[in-house]
Amino acid sequence: MDSSNRMPAVFVGHGSPMNTLEQNRWTESWADLGRALPRPRAIVAISAHWYINATAVTAMAEPSTIHDFFGFPEELFAVQYGAPGSPELAHEIAEVAKPTWVGLDRDSWGFDHGTWSVLTHMYPEADVPVVQLSVDAGKPAHYHVDLGAKLAPLRDDGVLFVASGNVLHNLAMMDPSQPDTAFAWGEAYDEAATELMTVRPGDIATLYEHEHHHLAAPTPDHLLPVFYVAGMAAEAGATAEVFTDGYLMGSLSMTSYLLR
Repeated sequence: MDSSNRMPAVFVGHGSPMNTLEQNRWTESWADLGRALPRPRAIVAISAHWYINATAVTAMAEPSTIHDFFGFPEELFAVQYGAPGSPELAHEIAEVAKPTWVGLDRDSWGFDHGTWSVLTHMYPEADVPVVQLSVDAGKPAHYHVDLGAKLAPLRDDGVLFVASGNVLHNLAMMDPSQPDTAFAWGEAYDEAATELMTVRPGDIATLYEHEHHHLAAPTPDHLLPVFYVAGMAAEAGATAEVFTDGYLMGSLSMTSYLLR
C-alpha cells in the first residue's frame, strides 16, 4: 500500500437528524469537506447508532436506509441514501482486523441516520460505495482505539473513514434556552477531547477519567466513534485538526475532526 495516497479519516459531530434537510454552518462544512477530499474508492462509516454487542460490518450489495428515530417530519422519513454497499471491502475489514473478530452482516442493518445525515451532504450523489461498522457496546475504551489502529492500513488503499457521533452528548440535560452554547462542564469536556485529538490522540481513552465524563457521555455510544479516528492518528504518528465546532442546547457538541 502506498502511504503517499493515504485517505483522510474524519469524525463528524452529527447532531440532530434534521441536519439532513437543513443548510447550516455544520452541513456546509461537511459539503465543503466532501468537495475538497480526494475521491475515495469506498467509505467506512462508523456510526453511534449501530451500537450492539458485537463488532460487525455491513456486507450486502444494496444496504437499506434505516430511519432509526421518531417524532420528526415525514420529509425526513422519505430520505433514501442509495449508495451501493461493498461486500469486498467488508471482507477486507474482517481480514485486516484479525485476530479481532468482525462479523459480516448480510441482512440485518444498513445505513442509519448517523451515516446518511452526514453523507447526504458530503457525497449527495450517493455514488461512492459505503459499508457501516458497528460500535461494540461490550468492549472497553481501548478496544476501539486499537481497532482503529488495525483498520488504518485501509486508508492507504483509497478508503475514507467517516466516524459519526458527538463528543458531548447528554440528551436528558438539553436546555432550549441555550441554543448555541454549552454548560461549563460540557465545554470543559469537549475542550479536553480537542486537546487529546490535536496533541496526543493515542491517549483519547483517558477521557473516561475526566471529572465530567459521566455528565458529558452518560452512555458512550456517541463518544466512541471518535476513538477510531484517534487510533488511526496514533498509528500514523499524527494528530487531528478541528474543522468545525460549536454547541447545541447546553449538552451537545458539534466538534468535528479531520485526520489528514
